[in-house]
This record gives sequence, C-alpha cells and structure tokens, in this order.
Amino acid sequence: MTKPQRIFAGQSVRALRERHGMKQAELARALSISVSYLSQIENDDRPLTAPILATLTRRFGMARDEIGGESSDARAEALMQAASDPIFAEPLDEALASRAVRQLPHLAERFVALHRAYRHAGERLQMLDEALGAGTESAARLPWEEVRDWFHDAGNYIDTLDRAGEDLAASLAGDAPSPGSAALERFAQNALGLMVIEGDGDTLRSRERERLVLDSAQPPETRRFQLAHQIVALALEREIAAVVAGSGLSTQAARELLAVGLANYTAGALLMPYAAFRAAALEERHDIDRLTRRFAVSFEQACHRLSTLQRPDLRGLPFFFCRVDMAGNITKRHSATRLQFARFGGACPLWIVHEAVAIPDRILTQLAEMPDGVRYVSMAKGLVKPSGSFARPPRRYAVALGCEAEHAASFIYADGLDLAARMSATPIGTSCRICPRETCDQRAFPPGDRAIVVDRDRRGVVPYRIA
Repeated sequence: MTKPQRIFAGQSVRALRERHGMKQAELARALSISVSYLSQIENDDRPLTAPILATLTRRFGMARDEIGGESSDARAEALMQAASDPIFAEPLDEALASRAVRQLPHLAERFVALHRAYRHAGERLQMLDEALGAGTESAARLPWEEVRDWFHDAGNYIDTLDRAGEDLAASLAGDAPSPGSAALERFAQNALGLMVIEGDGDTLRSRERERLVLDSAQPPETRRFQLAHQIVALALEREIAAVVAGSGLSTQAARELLAVGLANYTAGALLMPYAAFRAAALEERHDIDRLTRRFAVSFEQACHRLSTLQRPDLRGLPFFFCRVDMAGNITKRHSATRLQFARFGGACPLWIVHEAVAIPDRILTQLAEMPDGVRYVSMAKGLVKPSGSFARPPRRYAVALGCEAEHAASFIYADGLDLAARMSATPIGTSCRICPRETCDQRAFPPGDRAIVVDRDRRGVVPYRIA
C-alpha cells in the first residue's frame, strides 16, 4: 500500500488567511483546529492533513495547484539531489534526508535554496562567458542560437514527433529494426506522390514538385537520412507545424530553422525507432559501430540519436553529445548530464574530441573530470564527409559522446579506462574564461572572475599566476 504524501504548505496557507483578512484564531475555527496547530502548519512544522486540505478546497475555493507546497518525499528528493553535488564530501542517504525534512523543514528548504543559488551563480558566469565569446554582453541571439537553445530547453526530446516517427517506422519496417531505403522510396511514391531520383549537384537534397533529387556522391546513410527527412516533413507536416507554432521563437528565420531541425529530429526517430533503438543500445552497451550496422545509419546519426533517448517513461542512458569542427567550434551540442558546453568555441583543448578531429576514423576514449569533481567517460571519433568533387574540400569534424562515470558499466568505451585511480582523469573545463583551475598548461587566458599576479622575475607555462 502506498504511503500518503505529507504536504507542507505553510506560506500558501498564510497567504490565503491574509488574503481573506483573517486572524489565526478565525482560520483555526474554520478548519476545526487549534491556533497552535495552525501556527505549526504556517511555519511548516506540521503537514496538511486530508481533512484540512478538503476544507481549504471546499470552503475557501483553494485549488490544489495553489497550495504550492511540496510533499515530504519531494523535499527529501530535492535535498538528496542538492547534497549529491561533488562540492560536498558525501551525499545524503534517503533515510537521513527524510529525517531532516521531517525534523528541520526550514533548514532543509534553505539548504536546497542555497544550492540552487550556487548553481544559478555558476550559470550566470557561463552566460557572461558566452556573451564575451559572442563579442558583446547584450547581443541578441541569432536565429540558429535560438533554435539550438530551444532544443536544449526541450531536453532534446519532442514526444509527439518521436512517437509519430516511431509509429510510421512500425508501418514501414515490417520485421526489420527500421525501414530500409526501398520501403521509404515506395512510401514516398505511393503515399506522397514523390519520385526519388539520384543527382549530382551542390545540394544533398532538392525537391521540385513531384521529384526528390538526392546527391549520389553522398554515402548511402546520408541519402537515406535525407529521404527520411523529406518524408516526415510532408507526412507529418501538421505535427511539426504545431510544435513550431508553440515554440515562442521570436523571428520567422528561427521558426523556419526550427521546422528543419524538427524534421531532422523526426527523421532520426523514423530510422531509429525509440523503443527498438533503446533496447539495442542497452544490449550492445552503446557500441556505436554495432548500432550503425543494425539500423543502417551513420556513426554521427547513431550518436545523436542516443542523446535524445529521454522519454519520461522509458529513459535511455543520460549522454552528452557534440560535434566539433577543425577550428574547435562546437557546431552541435546537447547534454542530458551535468556537463555543459561552451557555446562560442573556446572549448577546453584537453578534451579528447580536439585530438580526434585530426585523426579520422579512429575512436579515442578518455576519463575526464570537470572542476566540480564530476567525472565523465567519453569517446570521440574524427569523421570526413566527401564532397563529390576535387574542387570542393570534404567536411572534416569529430563527434563526441559520453556519460557520467557512474554509468561506465553500460558504456563499452569505458572498458580499459582506470576509473578508480585518483590521477587517471584528465582535468578539463568548460572554457578558460570560467575555469577555476590555477595550474593548467593549456590555459589560453585567465578566468574572467579572478585577478592575476605577474612576476617579471619568474615565468611558468603562462606569464601570470591566478590570484
């Protein structure tokens, strides 16, 4: 039998009483409790009981979502999450957190609020870093930045489109894990009136009325993805338009870019259906090469899809994913972990992804530690996309995929890494501007919130010390 939740809502009850111009004695009589009992409720020393909740709802018209309090279970969970931050020596266990919430609710609430403020300060520092990287502190976001942030805020998971892509895959794939190119082409022609032909031009995909031209110089996985993109853009046009309409993006350019991004997202859901892909990923311990063969997708497509497996009732492993170009710019990024990326280049040069750019078709692995003490295991691979012509250079970049070290047993790329040794992790940061590490041989410039000390008679790797 489920234990009933204990609801603490002292501030809401006090606000209700003051809104009705009542003294404590008057509200206590209305609730059939003593004044001291009401005082304890208002000070969060006692929870609301079912009869009191019923009276507040029936007599004062107080809606359940107006109560604003949290159950003791929710408070205990929030306390445990705050105390699990690596800045603390040890996390709280569930029993201790529950006792703290029961016995010292005010202190527990203030502890969680203080930790939230600490995290918020760190986020504001990162925003300053982003503004400096963009060249101004007040620059308006460009359309592609708006879209990138929209996907980040959505957790890189859009339920309606993900399920629609999965349903479409089920109708086309038969017994295969995902629909093949032939099945996609038949659907495009029979259901959408679209004839698929191969071309040799400057575009990966071009639709001209009833013809879809795909660049024959591209690998089969790329052509199949572009075909899937066009299919979902037409077959699920209303669903995509509904998401765009509710996005709140400020410019038409941003909304158009979002529509393209949503079609790409749904194409991934069509080629790598959620439940089947998640099950295969867990079975293969997230071995990308095996997943690419199972679902006939590219290395990058499989990595990106793994970062979207955030369905609330069927979550995958929480990954971060990014793509980095030859100049070190992060051109794709998403994190379902605590790790956050620099948004305007300047990512930490000690991160293995930068080395991978120069070594295509070789997988590199790394155990890294951020300044907050959280460790991550990651793999990176350099990729080259052909251009189809000597006159056009190929596109070169690297993709990286990783998770927190606590999930290493489910991540095949962590095999062989020494996770226990204290000095085995590479110390990395988000960006030099906000990295607090005082000794780093790769530091490009000092942190923006620290003073520097220059000693003209001594020289280390960098010509200053951080105060």
